[in-house]
Amino acid sequence: MIVGIGTDMVVIERFSAALNRQPGLAERLLTSAERELSIESQAARFAAKEALAKALGSPGGMRWLDCEVRRNGQGQPYFDVRGTVEARVKAMRIGRIHLSISHDGGFTTAMVVCES
Repeated sequence: MIVGIGTDMVVIERFSAALNRQPGLAERLLTSAERELSIESQAARFAAKEALAKALGSPGGMRWLDCEVRRNGQGQPYFDVRGTVEARVKAMRIGRIHLSISHDGGFTTAMVVCES
């Protein structure tokens, strides 16, 4: 059963400008592994985390660093959750999180579907 759906879109140039304008922002939003990626991929990961937060009902108190977007052996993105995000996933009895990410033409989008 679907228990949450979230989507987000980020303008890559605007995301890059925000990171340049606000020292430390990248460290608050992205894990060290995510910060090593291209700016397009960083923006995509931020969009994915925003979409996940929406799918989880946007509860307060969740930490951005408590979820990381990774890729499996086939290149498919997935979330590695821990801490505050893992607690919310367990509270909602979510068994599977589907994630789709795309970026093109200066934009990135992410879609998340949570299943119980």
